[in-house]
Order: sequence, then structure tokens, then C-alpha cells
Amino acid sequence: MERRQKSETPKQQVRQKNQTDLSAWRKGKKSDPEKSVQSRQSPNDQEDESKQDSLEEALSYFDKVQDRVSLKKNSALQKHLTTVESIALEKGLPPEGFNVLLKVALSAKLADTVNTRLLKSLVPASVIPEDSVVSSVSLLCASKCSASTQLLFLKWLITMFDFIDHKEKLHALYGFFFYFLQDEKMCPYVCHVLYLLTRKESVKPFRVRKLLDLQAKMGMQSHLQALLSLYKLFCPELVTIALPGKMKTYFKNSEGPWKAAINAMRQRNQENSPVLKPLALGTAQPQSRKRKWNTQVHIPASSANRSNLEEDREDKLVNLYSVDEFFPVEQLQTFPQLLQNIHRLEFPSQMGSVLTNPLLLHYMNYIKDESIYLRLYYWMGQTLQEECTWCVVENSQYEEEFKDFLETVYKAESFLQEGFSSCEEFLYKSLPLWDGSCCRTQVLSLVSWIPLSTFSEMKSHLYDPLAQLFFTSSFYFKCSVLESLKELLQNWLNWHVSHLDPESDSQAQSSNTTLSGLVNTVAELIHFVGKISTVALRLENNPTFMLYFILDFYETVCDMYLKYNLPLLIMPPAGIFYPALLSMDSVNLNQLCYIMYRYRTNLVAAKENELSKKKLLQFKFSSQTYQEYNQYIVAMVGCLWTSSAFQKDTHPQGLRMDDELLKKMAVQDLKSSFNIVYHPAMMGYAVLFLQEAWPDDTSFNFSLIKGKRWNRYLEFLYSQGLKGLKVFIESSINRVSQASHSKAENVQV
Repeated sequence: MERRQKSETPKQQVRQKNQTDLSAWRKGKKSDPEKSVQSRQSPNDQEDESKQDSLEEALSYFDKVQDRVSLKKNSALQKHLTTVESIALEKGLPPEGFNVLLKVALSAKLADTVNTRLLKSLVPASVIPEDSVVSSVSLLCASKCSASTQLLFLKWLITMFDFIDHKEKLHALYGFFFYFLQDEKMCPYVCHVLYLLTRKESVKPFRVRKLLDLQAKMGMQSHLQALLSLYKLFCPELVTIALPGKMKTYFKNSEGPWKAAINAMRQRNQENSPVLKPLALGTAQPQSRKRKWNTQVHIPASSANRSNLEEDREDKLVNLYSVDEFFPVEQLQTFPQLLQNIHRLEFPSQMGSVLTNPLLLHYMNYIKDESIYLRLYYWMGQTLQEECTWCVVENSQYEEEFKDFLETVYKAESFLQEGFSSCEEFLYKSLPLWDGSCCRTQVLSLVSWIPLSTFSEMKSHLYDPLAQLFFTSSFYFKCSVLESLKELLQNWLNWHVSHLDPESDSQAQSSNTTLSGLVNTVAELIHFVGKISTVALRLENNPTFMLYFILDFYETVCDMYLKYNLPLLIMPPAGIFYPALLSMDSVNLNQLCYIMYRYRTNLVAAKENELSKKKLLQFKFSSQTYQEYNQYIVAMVGCLWTSSAFQKDTHPQGLRMDDELLKKMAVQDLKSSFNIVYHPAMMGYAVLFLQEAWPDDTSFNFSLIKGKRWNRYLEFLYSQGLKGLKVFIESSINRVSQASHSKAENVQV
């Protein structure tokens, strides 16, 4: 059998292979005679048969074209061209069709109009064979086709790059592509192709000199800057010129002619092809490659190449584990594989596939290669800009897909515990145009991972547009924004803890400027949240639900000094503190008590460090912070314990009132209205305590809770889960604090 196959001519082999593979491409495989009879009776299957036969006939026609044929005078050409276009747009072309169609389109046998239509119809049903692309590049080098056809082919190659089943032979053609840089019209697209193909070994001194010469000739072009930036990351010693560090859109979108067809195909296949994979370590093969962001790193072989792959695996088994060989990312399936081959792993040319592969995200976290981040940021920034549903009107129908993409980016950021600068730029550009409704959850999730920036940038690009949306949107949107800003603060603080070693004297001194910038940026974020929260509480009439999100934010703020080693403490504004103190919900009051307890703990620790001179960094808390804390404590103790808040609260926006004004109110027991018995948030607990202590008494006489019963009432409150109230009272009220200490000593004895 093998001898018979080898004796056949190459053309016969190709024709047999094409016929076999095209038959397999049919929607129904008819090996069972009974099923064949049933299939013939189905109109849909008969239509598929007819289309398949038409496509085979069309491919055979284009394969045999020898002389230049005019489109107007040839009905056969018109018929076969229409067949290819209709089938390509409806279900995509099989892998075997690309070799024929690319060859005829780039060989100048047909008119440019026909070549253009053929190239625009090259939409894959699955993958594109690498050999077909390599053959096309050889025709490109022969300069037979027109300049417009060459440009269209490069655009097609960029758009379909992720559908090519292998890339090794394409990498070998790096020099051929580099030669075309001298063509001014082709240069932007060639740079884009080279950007996708560049490896470290691709960077040579003569290529750097050529790019610098082109830059001197053409000026600072974005496509040249992109390639030079990548070269500089791989070999900084070869590219010594200064390049702008700010991320920007390097290349123009080239997906135009094929994008609609790919989107239509993706929508038809969406039910059978799940678009996203969870970020969890596993060995399952990905099932969809319809869009660049929908793919894990899996480069499937076409049916024409599968047999060759099986043979090559045996031949390359020894070379695969050689130190000099790269480990193919499509074979990376388990974490042990990652550990064994981490020094030989190469990232895919299309960086978007990294987002849904946790193994490669682990690798990114480990190696910290700037070139990888640069390529990923470029791709992500380009995709976010082109697919944003509220910035590009034509993409509004793909809101769900864009939402899924944003969700994938957010999961990758959470996995890496690091925000992407391209997402930051996307948010800065798109937030002023955002309506606050489209993809709300995903956008606010991305906000929580914005990297640390200077306040001037964040104020104009983030805080101002976010504040406009905040004040003009719904109650629940306000709560979502507060939650997102709390997560943003948490991520910044976690970054600070992981990047700075407080025990290292030299590092502390060298990072003093960086720490100062961090303190200022964090302080501005806290002040911003304080301002919008104060206004929101007034607009919404102090809702309990919103107050919970605000206090949750300040629960992080109150512990920054001890928990995150950041020399910064900022008290909440009076517009937040007093609504929480007078809240009618016990959850908010209990949370406020815990926050004030942690403020006290942090301030005491800061004072002790300052007095003992243990603190190396030259940061001191303002005396205003201590003064404001003391004013709040006086108000809280006066309300909850001593019933003297109206007389002793010294805060300018506090509860202090003149005695004459208090008398005019004519309210019974006015002074004790907000203690732990009469407080609106605590009155329910007082009723429960009275029912438990005097089950037969229905008068609910709160004045009975005094003396020893007061202490019993405290224990009752603690048993109800009010731990924040417990730690606050025991730390801020001397009598209770001394009693708890003496009780603890008696237990120890």
C-alpha cells in the first residue's frame, strides 16, 4: 500500500488528498447505505451536496487556469467565482482550498478585480495550512501581482494570522518580509507582520540599522516605533535611541473586508463552540478559535497535515527535548510540563490567546519579560479600541461578546494580580463616552485594576468622568462604583505590600520618593471617595444599603498603617461619620464602632513608633488627624454611653446644641436618645432583652436597664454578634476597659 502511494505523482497525490479532505468537509459523512438514502431524501443535505460539488468544481477550475482570463467574457469564471464567494461567506472555506485560491490570486493570471474578490473571500472554516501561506509569500517575492493585490494579501495575512495552523516556516521567511520594508506603501503592514513574527533571534544589528534609517527617512512612524520598541526589549544593547514609553495604537485595523464574515460565522457556530474557558488549571483542549480573544494556545493541524504531524512527532522526539529547541505552546497542557520546559517555552505570535490559558499566565508572572507585556498590551489595546460597543456604533450588536471579552481580561488581571496598562488607556478614553449601563459590571471590574498613576492623570481621566456618571445615575450604580473603588484601593495596597520590603533599610531609603507618590495617590483616592459619598448620602437621603458600601471602604482605610505598612491615616468626613452614628440600622452602627476601634489601634501604634523613633521613613501623621479622631470619639461616647453628645461634641459639624434649643424641642429623655438603649438602631435589642429579663412585663420600660442590668444588657448585645460595638466600648471607655482587664486577670489566676 505504501509503495503504491509513493509511486503516484505529486499532482495525483494532491488531487486525491483534496478530494478526500473535501469529502470529509461535507456536513454529513455517508458511510451507512441506509443513512445515505435518508440523506438523499433531506432537502438540506441535497443542498449541501450540491454546494460541495460546486465548490470542488470551482477549485478544480481555478487550479487549471493557465492564461489570463477576462471576467466579462467568461461565464464559467463568473459562475465559479460566485460559488467560492457565496460558500466562503456562508460556511467558510476548507483548508485545502487556500492553496489553490492564493496561488491563482497572486500569480497574476486573472484580472485585479478577480484577484481582489478571491482574496476577500478567503475566510477559513477551521484553519489555514501554513504551506499555503508560504507558497503565497514565494509568489509575493516574484512580484507578479499588482501592488494593490500585495497590500490586500498582507492585510489578509495579518487578519488571519491566528488561523494559520503552524508558524515555524513563516518564521523562516522573516528576512523575506523584512525586505519589503523598503516599499513605503507596504511598510506599515509589513511591520505589523514582522511584529507578530519577531523572536529574540530575529533581532540583528543590520535590521536595527535598517529600521533606524527608515525612521530617519520617514520620520517617527508608529509602525516603525512598534518594531523598534520590540527590538529594544529583546536586545536593548542594539537599540540605543530613546523611544516614547507611553502605550499607543501602533497599527491601523486591517480586518475590514473579512471581519463581517468571521463575525457572522462566529454567531452561527456560537452555540456549538463555547467562547470562553474558565481560568483553572486543566488539560481539556479548547474548542473554539473563531476570534483572537476566544482562543487558548492551541494551534490545530489541518486535515491535510495531520498525517505528516504524526510522522514528524516521532522524528522530532529527540530534538523536542533538546536545550536549543523551543517547546511548542500547543503541547503545553499541565503544570509539570510548564515547570520542566519553562526555559524553552516561546509565546504564541498572537498574544491574545494567552488570556485564557492559566499556564501561560503563570509563566508571565514568573519571567516578567517586558517584550511579552508589550506585545500583549498592543494587541489588547487594539482590540479594546476596535470592539468597544459604545465607541464604535457598528459593533453595538456584539455587546454580549464584548462583555465576555472584558470579563476574560478582568479574570486575567485578577489571576496576575496586576492591571494592564492597555486597559487603563481604554478606560481613560472610553469613560467620558460611557453611559454607565453597557457592560457595567465588567467596566467597573476593570476600574478596580487600574495601575498606580499620578493624581493629575487620574483626576482628569478617571475621577471627573466617573463623578459625572456617579451623580447622574441610579442608586445601585452608585453602590457599584463605591465597591469598585474599594477594590481599587485594596489592589494598590496589596501591590505596595508585595513590592516594598519594610525591613530593608536601604530599600526603604531608596524607595522614599516612590512611597511618597503612593501615599499622595492613595490619599487623593480616599478624599475623592469621601467627597462623592458625602454628596450621595444627601442625594439619596442616607440609605442604609449605600452606607454599608461606604463604611466597607473605610474599613480598609482605617487599617492601612498596621495592615499594609503605609504611613497614612485619613478620617472619614463628618458627612459620613454622623449619618453612620445616627443610622437606624445596627449593622452600620456596629461597623462604625469597629472602624473607630481600628483607627485608635493604628493611631496608638503610630504615636508609639514616633516617640520611640523606630520608624525609619520620614512620614508623620498630622495633628489634625488626631484632633479629628478625638472629636469623633467624644461624639460616639457621648451618644452611646454618657448621653452627653449634645453638650460635649466639639466637631464643627457635630451634634452640639444650646440648652435653650434643646428645651424648645420638648422631647422626653432627649439626652439619652442615642445611647445603647434608646438608639434607633439598638432599640430592637433592648426590647428583646426586656422580654428575656421580664417575660410577663409588656410595658417595655427601658429605664429598667441600669446598674447591674446595664452590664447584663452589654453581655446580651455582645452575644447578638455586635463585635464591633464590643471592641469599641472596651477600648474607649475606661470603666469597661478596666473591668474587662481585671476579669481576664482573674481567669488567668
